[in-house]
Amino acid sequence: MTGRADGQGRVYQALGDLHIVEHHHTAPDWSGPDSVRRPAVGHTPRILRDRVELMDRLRAAVEPGLGDRVYVLHGLGGTGKTAVAHALFEHVHAQRERLGLWVNASDATTLRAGMLAVAADRGAAETELVAARSGLRAGADLVWDRLDRSDRPWLLVLDNADDPAVLAEGGWLRTSPRGIVLVTTRQAATRWWPGAELCQVGVLPREDAAAVLRDLAPESGSDEDAAQVADRLGRLPLALTLAGSFLAHQVLDPWSLADYDRSLTTGEGLAALDGATGLARRDDRHLLDTTWQLSLDALAAQGLPDAGVLLRLLACWGADPLPLRLLAGADLGPDLPRTRVDPALRGLLDHSLTELDHSGVRALRTHALVLDSVARNTPAAQLDTLTAVAAARLDALVPTVARTGPHDPQLALLAPHFLALLRRAELPAVLDRAAASATRLADALFATGEYLMARDLAGGAADLAAGRLGAEHPAVLAARYRQAGALFRLGAFEASERIHRQVLTARQRLLGDDHPDTLTAAFGLSFPVLQLDRGREGVELLRHAVARRAEILGAGHPDTLLARALILEYLSVEELRAELAADDLSATCARELGTEHEVTLTARHNYAFALWQVGRHQEADELVAGVLADHERERGPLHPFTVSVRMLYARTRFETGHQEQAVELMEAVVAGRAATLGAEHPYTARSLEVLAEFRAGRPARP
Repeated sequence: MTGRADGQGRVYQALGDLHIVEHHHTAPDWSGPDSVRRPAVGHTPRILRDRVELMDRLRAAVEPGLGDRVYVLHGLGGTGKTAVAHALFEHVHAQRERLGLWVNASDATTLRAGMLAVAADRGAAETELVAARSGLRAGADLVWDRLDRSDRPWLLVLDNADDPAVLAEGGWLRTSPRGIVLVTTRQAATRWWPGAELCQVGVLPREDAAAVLRDLAPESGSDEDAAQVADRLGRLPLALTLAGSFLAHQVLDPWSLADYDRSLTTGEGLAALDGATGLARRDDRHLLDTTWQLSLDALAAQGLPDAGVLLRLLACWGADPLPLRLLAGADLGPDLPRTRVDPALRGLLDHSLTELDHSGVRALRTHALVLDSVARNTPAAQLDTLTAVAAARLDALVPTVARTGPHDPQLALLAPHFLALLRRAELPAVLDRAAASATRLADALFATGEYLMARDLAGGAADLAAGRLGAEHPAVLAARYRQAGALFRLGAFEASERIHRQVLTARQRLLGDDHPDTLTAAFGLSFPVLQLDRGREGVELLRHAVARRAEILGAGHPDTLLARALILEYLSVEELRAELAADDLSATCARELGTEHEVTLTARHNYAFALWQVGRHQEADELVAGVLADHERERGPLHPFTVSVRMLYARTRFETGHQEQAVELMEAVVAGRAATLGAEHPYTARSLEVLAEFRAGRPARP
């Protein structure tokens, strides 16, 4: 009897009765946007005013057969660079000769997620994406390899690249014969854009600026009235859009363009705005201050005074997509009761002060210039209250305990808002809470294998909090500890050791040698030390952690048991025999913590490894088979820990006479590590050595 399975099929064969239970678990593919085929922008102009010459130039650039070029749209914030990019994107989409891809490049985390989504769109395998997300493979190399091999020519838009260093440091900006790259940015310095064609996007001509107001509020006055208001707003497209939206939504007592012009001139209704009457400067910051305040005054007149409070709360976070669940249950007391959040939000949406994000996640997107302007003009006492609420809302969405497992894309959305909040907040208590919560989020990301994101978030939180709390504040040291751990996973052993030693030294001085946090710092330091060929020093650090944790926390505490489990990987055969003779660590963990606890999973793996090391192959084989099944269920088949367990299972299978299965398992390990780590990685090289030994019929050396 023969059977054959394709795809996700299975074939089972047995004599007699057969009972099969299968568990299938799926996880989100990545933390990036739900689509890179559609622009992640909000409202765009129905008519793109002016820009005729620029659009002709860009349309010519994306004609069939053209590639290897970078175009940079630069100009003031709010001039409509994104609108121009969107118009070109829609042109490409309509022509169908070239594929359009859109990535938000506003910060390193968002850019990385978007570019990896591009790689996935262009055919990157899940194993390659997992490796790039966790920092075990160069993400930019993967993306550009896939773009170079794309079956269709493309246009790649990198929107909001206002910090060009983000593109330069990661090697994200390159050229390819298969496509055209279009960047939007406020940075015009040629040193950032070598070889690119720079295209300035300035304010609109007077007639076109007036037309924007007439497009949005056609019944509000004459062309000359519109031109007069446009002049006062500096002909800045974002300010014009806010003003036009304001005029279009006046129902009970509608304003004319002339009314709006008089308000800009006299400053009526702008008493809360610092310097509101100095409009002659044409400063775009000042123009936005004026336009959003006029809209808030109108909302207050319509019975929505709390819309201003909500906008000021939004200004405590960042311009990246903001999950709407952050606002669910928000309660600022009399200023913004929970029942008023939804009406206030609808008012902000109606006046274009914020907009729903259309990338597939239930989120808001507010222009960075508006957020900066609102925060700048919020009284300090109110800002302190609002940042405290913002910190509490973020904190409520972060897991209390980090658990290893498949990646959670919802967590990744929170990272940039923690950093934005740490930039806004002034109160030490708020900074303390926000930094601690950001570190907890970094812990959660780290546990799922998102090492790069964990490094950037923890490092950024430490840098921002240290400036006002001090470099040795407990929250700052905790963030540094997580940053060092992520650096270790990324292979930056020297940097990891340096930061770990700084944390350990500070905690020894501040807390004493036996404080649990100090012992944790010593424990973390042991791992880069072990990788830097100072094995005995590393083992002694681990032994110290085991002994002191047992005395202070107790023998059954998870931290004590974890240290005991991890030390097994680094002991000699003689030392392992002594440890195994003492007790069954895996059984101890199961008894103390439960069979499903993460420390128990780790202990079972390392205990099986110790059994294999001392030659007790049959016992190791029986144990590791169950460990692999549990890791695949709890952590996913591509988690680094799961791959390590699979390699151990291959070893025990070989030693117990199942050589064909051992070869199959090692082939899967090699393929996974080559895809996730790269062919040159030491782990991949060692896996290839083990596979070659198995194929030659020889057991692999430890």
